[in-house]
Amino acid sequence: MGVMNSELHAAILGIIQGLTEFLPVSSSAHLTLTPWLFGWNDPGLAFDVALHMGSLLALLIYYRHEWLEIINGAVSGDRRGRRLLILLIAASVPGAILGFLFEKQAETVFRSPLLIAAALAVLGLALWIIDLRARQVRDLDAIRLGDALLIGVAQAFALIPGVSRSGATITVGRALGINRQDAANFSFLMSAPIIAGAGLLKAHELFRSGMTGELTAGFVASAVFSLAAIAVLIAYVRSRTYQVFAWYRIALAAVVIAIYFMRS
Repeated sequence: MGVMNSELHAAILGIIQGLTEFLPVSSSAHLTLTPWLFGWNDPGLAFDVALHMGSLLALLIYYRHEWLEIINGAVSGDRRGRRLLILLIAASVPGAILGFLFEKQAETVFRSPLLIAAALAVLGLALWIIDLRARQVRDLDAIRLGDALLIGVAQAFALIPGVSRSGATITVGRALGINRQDAANFSFLMSAPIIAGAGLLKAHELFRSGMTGELTAGFVASAVFSLAAIAVLIAYVRSRTYQVFAWYRIALAAVVIAIYFMRS
């Protein structure tokens, strides 16, 4: 297991995690490619957990009213909160199952730069085409159980770096006619159980290493920039399409392929 070279590197990776976890451009691709491009050491599993806990904190803060509504639904039977809870549980099941089955592959064979580039480009094209053609006729309250399961299956494919959890789920949400803003809102809400579950499973790594300066820098940067990314994206798609993110994904894929063959 590698170590961070400095708190600066840790903060940079935290910023990258924060910006890319919720923008539909794939955080796992960026976190895999950045050390590969600059020759940095593998930061290790504890650092990965710290980054994702920062993103989880941002989710809890930004959607605090929705989480309170969900808790109220579970405790007192509030209809809307209980319905949202059921949808989030259903959406989490496919990702939890496939994550358990393919965890080792996700940390090894799925991290090929060429595979990442292919995933970036293919999902970029899918997001571009579907977002432009799909109608915006449904909101968060119109999402059904079957929709949640389909979006959950899309989330499971984010095990492959380059796919992007938010990119895949937003794309399927848009294909189902959910408006751009609520496609993102549901995508972000449903990511919390997966992030929390993965963090709990690997929390022993964080406790074993202790909160070093590098882990703290990564955690804080991830939390701050995750919160900013959520707020900016939700505001952005109220009046704009996801096209700019599709272009970015395709351009990044081309850069990765070029660098890969230059180094070969």
